[in-house]
Amino acid sequence: MSTTPATLEDDAGKGPDDAPAAPAQPSAGGYPPLEGSARAFGTIALSAAVFMNVLDSSIANVSIPTIAGDLGVSATQGTWVITSFAVANAITVPLTGWLTQRFGQVRLFVLSVLLFVISSWLCGFAWSLESLVFFRVLQGAVAGPMIPLSQSLMLASYPRAKAGMALALWSMTILVGPIAGPLLGGWISDNYSWSWIFYINVPVGLLAGWASWQVYKARESRRVHLPIDRMGLFLLVVWVGALQLILDKGKELEWFASPLICVLAVATVVAFVYFVIWELTAAHPVVDLTLFAQRNFTSGTIALSVAYGVFFGTVVLLPLWLQNTMGYTATWAGVASAPVGILAIILSPVVGKLLARHDPRPIATIAFLIFALISYMRAQFNTSVDLYTVMLPTFIQGAAMATFFIPLTTISLSGLSPDRIPAAAGLSNFFRLVCGAFGTSITTTIWDNRATLHHSRLTEVARPGEPAFDHIMGGLQGLGVDPRHGAGMLDGVINQQAYTMSATDIFYASALIFLVLIGLIWLARPKSAAHGGSGASAGAH
Repeated sequence: MSTTPATLEDDAGKGPDDAPAAPAQPSAGGYPPLEGSARAFGTIALSAAVFMNVLDSSIANVSIPTIAGDLGVSATQGTWVITSFAVANAITVPLTGWLTQRFGQVRLFVLSVLLFVISSWLCGFAWSLESLVFFRVLQGAVAGPMIPLSQSLMLASYPRAKAGMALALWSMTILVGPIAGPLLGGWISDNYSWSWIFYINVPVGLLAGWASWQVYKARESRRVHLPIDRMGLFLLVVWVGALQLILDKGKELEWFASPLICVLAVATVVAFVYFVIWELTAAHPVVDLTLFAQRNFTSGTIALSVAYGVFFGTVVLLPLWLQNTMGYTATWAGVASAPVGILAIILSPVVGKLLARHDPRPIATIAFLIFALISYMRAQFNTSVDLYTVMLPTFIQGAAMATFFIPLTTISLSGLSPDRIPAAAGLSNFFRLVCGAFGTSITTTIWDNRATLHHSRLTEVARPGEPAFDHIMGGLQGLGVDPRHGAGMLDGVINQQAYTMSATDIFYASALIFLVLIGLIWLARPKSAAHGGSGASAGAH
């Protein structure tokens, strides 16, 4: 990227006479890593901010019926509370690199945290659906840079040899947040006011923002005053916003049967094509698409994003199947999903240590093999499955999460220069979020479509004249059930079987996708720290 018309600022704000012992200015290699209590304090502060962000992206999901009832709107209208956050967040995540150059990564991170606190308080204070949606847009927009910048600052806090450990500690909050969100959101909504799902961010965010500033204020990155890429920004808002609306509302509006979805699809394609052309030719692009010229970044980001989409789709599908088909309550569906965090938390530090000495590709391969195994285990589910059988693959899945997220993040950031890490982290997280949205929409749509198919096939033999049908109906009539109610009961059983068979179809397909993705991992060529290569931390030092 050319920086001829740009000017650089001295962000340290100190003259030569009052420079500290450590270098006040970031060199080409960045600041030296933190030591001792400063590193521990910084890790806790960054993790708290990330946990707050990730938690808030999922905590409102289970509270939508409560929020909608309290504000006097339908549950369908209430889903805009989720959609508005997702759209705004998806737009600002890829802007992280450009915003970092303009404001500095420490300033931008702390500002994002504080604005997130303010917007969270406003969400809790909302008096109508319109005001809540507006404040959720603000919350999603300011939340965008938080996760990529926390990743970049965490890497800069640790020596290169401990980059894997830094990513392990950082990823633990990413892994636990989506699990704790629905459980905490449901408990708060049932026992307190829904406003408290937003108010709880205030003390956490204030402490995280203050602590982050105290630790990192003397480690600010250089600021570059670049011209604002207005056209690139406009095109980004159009295609990302339209795409997110398609993914969030497509199923509800019956996809391309809806004129609105068709218009949004055309807007997405046209704006995206123009966006790519513009960003590749602009002197100061708002999103650095040349990162995809890096082999490691491309293969790592695609593998991470697609795998996350498949994983997130099954994360959404499992509780839906348990509640809608198997009769589980929201609380018990949450309990069945909760064990996934156990092994993820235990093994993440172990994986971090392994990455300091070993190639990340075999570790990521193991993760995908485990994902394929648990998908196959779930494909054996039936309508008689018990809670233990449901929880066992969920528990094992924690090992896959610990060995999948960290190595693939290491691969995607491997070999990048320090000034490109925030942009790379933002772009990688953006594609991960988009694929997560794709995974949710595609999975729920296929689940319904396959269930309809299985239902039609099962009803072909559930009709008068078929021995099995006549036998069941005769038995029900012998118990005093009239034919109309008996047919309704039988249809309920067929529905349960159809949706279960549809879910197992998706689990089978997921297992195959994870196996195919293994080949993509090995297209990367990262060098481990043990061999003196520039791993993920290279961009932080």
